[in-house]
Amino acid sequence: MEASLITNVLLPLALALIMFGLGLSLTVEDFRRVVLYPRAVAIGLAIQMAVLSVVAFVVAKLFALPPELAVGLMLLAAAPGGPTANIFSHLARGDVALNITLTAVNSALSLVTLPLILGWSLEHFLGRGQYIAPPVQKVLEVAILIVVPVAVGMAVRARAQGFAARMERPIRIFSVIVLAVLIAGAIAKEWHILGGAFAAVGFACLAFNLVSMAAGYGVPRLCRLPTRQAIAISMEIGIHNGTLAIFIALNVLQNAAMSIPPAIYSLIMFVTAGLFVLLQSRRATGAGQPS
Repeated sequence: MEASLITNVLLPLALALIMFGLGLSLTVEDFRRVVLYPRAVAIGLAIQMAVLSVVAFVVAKLFALPPELAVGLMLLAAAPGGPTANIFSHLARGDVALNITLTAVNSALSLVTLPLILGWSLEHFLGRGQYIAPPVQKVLEVAILIVVPVAVGMAVRARAQGFAARMERPIRIFSVIVLAVLIAGAIAKEWHILGGAFAAVGFACLAFNLVSMAAGYGVPRLCRLPTRQAIAISMEIGIHNGTLAIFIALNVLQNAAMSIPPAIYSLIMFVTAGLFVLLQSRRATGAGQPS
């Protein structure tokens, strides 16, 4: 996926504005609750660290993916959640404070886990080891894109609650529009390669996405976490930082084939997460806010 003015400037600005809007809906108490009751964080991290890589490995074997595509899928599994996970969670009435906490912690842990998982994958599927440097710069970029706008939004809410309340609906609508444009633009831009690429790895990416989201929602509910926290974890587990995975494949590993699974997955996850948001919105409308 090639860089452009849209991906390098306009999209980050739009995401920053959306994260500012999320900050308007949060208070310090939301994060204090996450820290005081860390069970949800522990469950989310356990799924991210222990389950996703195993699921990706099994999917790669079941679909008999070529070695480079299998490594690309493992790279995707090792990538932390992206900023859009927070947006989809917000739209689905999830616990956004939990999302932001998980994204921050996962991003920090990925500095250690991503090189280890990727190095093992290269050795297993391609028979060659390779040192993978921790993606410090990219992780910091994600952290800045998330933390700074949210902190500013929370500060504004603390000083102007009326303004924060009035802006919640416009920001939510803006989020939907940005995501719709992002999906349409990504599909249009990559349409010429989608046919062959999807035939090679598309169904494997879809299977990995559905299992990831199901585990992210089902395990927390089995552990008796509230629905809002299950939604947050499902979004965090199912929506990966595909941009980071593509960057590593192209710039660190210098292998275009390994960037295909993250690129295809990035399109699929927007569609499945969007359907999940619609389903949750209908449930919320019919039965009130999730418990």
